[in-house]
Amino acid sequence: MSIKNAVEIQNLSKSFKTGLKKRFQALNNLSLTIKENEIFGYLGANGTGKTTTFKLMLGLIFPDTGDIKFWGVSFQDVKTRANIGYLPENPYFYSYLTGQESLNFTASMFDMKSNIKKERINEMLDLVNLQHAKDIQLRKYSRGMLQRLGIAQALVHDPKLLILDEPMSGLDPMGRKDMRNIILSCKDQGKTVLFSSHIISDVEMICDRASILSNGVLKKIITVDDIMDRDSNGWEITFKGNADTIESINSKNENFILKQLSAKDIFLLKAIDKKIAFEILNIIQKQGAELLSFVPLRISLEEIYIATTLKKDQ
Repeated sequence: MSIKNAVEIQNLSKSFKTGLKKRFQALNNLSLTIKENEIFGYLGANGTGKTTTFKLMLGLIFPDTGDIKFWGVSFQDVKTRANIGYLPENPYFYSYLTGQESLNFTASMFDMKSNIKKERINEMLDLVNLQHAKDIQLRKYSRGMLQRLGIAQALVHDPKLLILDEPMSGLDPMGRKDMRNIILSCKDQGKTVLFSSHIISDVEMICDRASILSNGVLKKIITVDDIMDRDSNGWEITFKGNADTIESINSKNENFILKQLSAKDIFLLKAIDKKIAFEILNIIQKQGAELLSFVPLRISLEEIYIATTLKKDQ
């Protein structure tokens, strides 16, 4: 069975008036597709058009040119909004409400029977680990708790598509881990997730594909699995060795970098050539040294992002 496209964006452009005769081009002829049940990362610096794209998709603003379709239906059909959950970069909450009351308020905007609404609210509180705080006013929530509540609000009506604008922003490492797990659980439920982020490592860890946006122009779309399939840029060996091991390695007089780490008997070696790397690995094993790691060095998504955004527009 062929995979459907959850989102199709075609030739989308948007500019804003900045003066009497001046306009700022926020998006320029953007075209991309997002597959059903895909986690899609949207990368770009501040002001590159990420939030503008999301607002256009939600019908909060309208394009100068182009079209957006959800499962083949134009975004101009307001019924498409029922299948979308949205977390803005800076969500607003009524601070006097409790977590449960806030979710109930959001759920009341949708056509849900009271028993289903109650069930969904409890499911969402469990999903984002806020059952313990459901009766606490939001003014007492931490930034991470509010971010998790925002995800719960976006999911309470069980949408097919989830749009998250900088969901990792302001979270500590544990909060980011929780957010990644929530996003992955949405994929497990068959949902499609589109999210923007400045934290490239998070995108690399959980996305199926990622796009790079620069100055309102789509520069590149990357299949994250392809990064792992690329030929390595070298090999890194970490081992615990003695003077005899180091002497044997240095006697090869080949092109590699050998560095002693803070622990006196632990060494890090980097070699560009695969043959040299495996010859050194053989020496380490013959000398009876302890091999700690032997891994290929591949170009990272961060390196691709930097190289792409630094490249001048054609």
